[in-house]
Amino acid sequence: MSRAASETDGGSSADLSARLSDRTRTRLADCSTATLSTQLFKRGLRNQVLQGVSRLTSKSATLVGEAFTLRNIPAREDIDHVGIHQDPGHPQRKAIEITPAGCVLVIDCRGDARCASAGGILVQRLSVRGVAGLVTDGGLRDTAEISAEPFPVYCKAPSAPISLTHQHAVDFNVPIACGGVAVYPGDVIVGDAEAVIVVPRHLAEEVAEDAHAQEQLERFVMEEIRSGRPLPGTYPPNEATRARFEEWKKKPR
Repeated sequence: MSRAASETDGGSSADLSARLSDRTRTRLADCSTATLSTQLFKRGLRNQVLQGVSRLTSKSATLVGEAFTLRNIPAREDIDHVGIHQDPGHPQRKAIEITPAGCVLVIDCRGDARCASAGGILVQRLSVRGVAGLVTDGGLRDTAEISAEPFPVYCKAPSAPISLTHQHAVDFNVPIACGGVAVYPGDVIVGDAEAVIVVPRHLAEEVAEDAHAQEQLERFVMEEIRSGRPLPGTYPPNEATRARFEEWKKKPR
């Protein structure tokens, strides 16, 4: 069994001990990944949006949760056979069973979608256990069934072959790469219809508050543009626009 497996038995670790507050979760769920990417850009972080990963489940709400990670390396034929899944300590099966409720299972497949990193039964188990969602830069099988459920799932592509064809799960709750982005256990994952973004855990609260304020301002700016105002002085807003914004905020809505 891996070092991570022994240290995270029961689904808890130091990285996940400081859980997000309800306020922060709500703020993040109400913000778009576009807005969050702008806030992270302002803080010098330019590579936080997963590439080649899109939402499979159109009925799902915005995904928010701390990352619990699973790392794969390329499979090898003398090791990866169907019998290894009989072992409850197999890293893939173990990760499914111990990802904490409210967290997001993030799977590193090195961007390889030639086989499935999970399927309908494993996804259903995550959902029943109260996990917030699943993100993988690999493939998924049983996608027709998964896509019909509200449980948030993001992947690179549908893929029928069993995971053991190309993926060998080796460790969990360790730093990984997913969609070209570094993901550390406890980082905050936010996914909407457009993208999945990784918010470093130590920045989550301040990013959530500033993103909420940005979304308020941009709703007002959209109303201004719809009313016929030109871009100069409106977006970005000048002092006169900001004064109108302050009055707008006072109105009930």
